[in-house]
Amino acid sequence: MTTYKLIIQATDIATQNLKQLAHLVGASHIEAVRPGQLGHQAFRLSPADTSQKQHVAEFCEQAAYDFAYVPADAQLADIGLVVMDMDSTLITIECIDEIADMMGIKSQVAAITARSMRGEIDFRQSLTERVALLAGLDEQALGVVYEQRLQLMAGAERMLSAVHAAGARTLLISGGFTFFTERLQARLGLTRAVANRLEVVDGKLTGRIVGDIVDAQAKADELLRMQQELGLKREQVIALGDGANDLKMLAAAGYGIACHAKPVVKAQAAYALDHVGLDGLLAYF
Repeated sequence: MTTYKLIIQATDIATQNLKQLAHLVGASHIEAVRPGQLGHQAFRLSPADTSQKQHVAEFCEQAAYDFAYVPADAQLADIGLVVMDMDSTLITIECIDEIADMMGIKSQVAAITARSMRGEIDFRQSLTERVALLAGLDEQALGVVYEQRLQLMAGAERMLSAVHAAGARTLLISGGFTFFTERLQARLGLTRAVANRLEVVDGKLTGRIVGDIVDAQAKADELLRMQQELGLKREQVIALGDGANDLKMLAAAGYGIACHAKPVVKAQAAYALDHVGLDGLLAYF
């Protein structure tokens, strides 16, 4: 029978609230997790009764805490692969929306992006429509977005530094564009990066994608392909994502984490980070 620990995370956590949660789940121990190594507070309550998960969820929602029930023996050293979405997960922006802003059509494209990420429209169709609207844009606009607007999500560098130090490989798999994933791969030392390639002719975007579109199934397939290459078990894989296009990928991982995600994603993911940065995953181990 698996024994679980309950991880509680937030910018600031009241001692009284920790005691209430410990009482709720029958935990006999409360200890700080990775003090000084995270950009926020994190505590481990153990052992934790999983039958109280709904009550824990309600308490944490009201207190603005992130929580996770994790096997008591989970260790970062056992993780062999961390797979990440890019837009609104590893980075704070949706690149295609910012590219569209260079043409003065951000609101039009962003509306399609939002519907796609909520799962209201097919991703492949939505991407084709959005990219078509970019036809004629100078390729240099992509560099402007990367240099002036792209920012890493809070905790991203701390998380990547720790997982790389532990020996894990990393995969950036995006429905976005190789212009950005290739630069992030080089900048962050990621093992592999996969994304869509924008067609460029005479220095301008044509409004088309070169090759197959990276959709939800492609993301899951790439995760499984790399998992098999590395000879890993499912529970040795972490996946991070925020949109409906990430659901299959999150489901394929041992730890599928919805990161500041859309409601449809958070409802289906096994884990969620809403109030802390990407380094929150480190507190699980």
